[in-house]
Amino acid sequence: MAAKHVQLLIRGRVTGVFFRAAAQREARRLGLTGWVRNRNEGCVELVAEGEEEGIREIVHWARHGPSAARVENLDVRWRGYTGEFPDFSIVE
Repeated sequence: MAAKHVQLLIRGRVTGVFFRAAAQREARRLGLTGWVRNRNEGCVELVAEGEEEGIREIVHWARHGPSAARVENLDVRWRGYTGEFPDFSIVE
């Protein structure tokens, strides 16, 4: 499978519910690199790179997130693979 890059914008009740920590655990479990952060407008942004199967799994996971989250909208943007991330981190 080819390496892929995806940017996700996740809206709903996604801040203050450990979404970023849960996303980091999930991404690392899937062998993905990238980052996740809260944005000023109250959504979560996630950028991930890795094998296509893992990317598709993180997109599927982001549709519901951790148990305390309530995802109302998921914007999926496919980008060109860069290979720039050494691991998967939480950006403050």
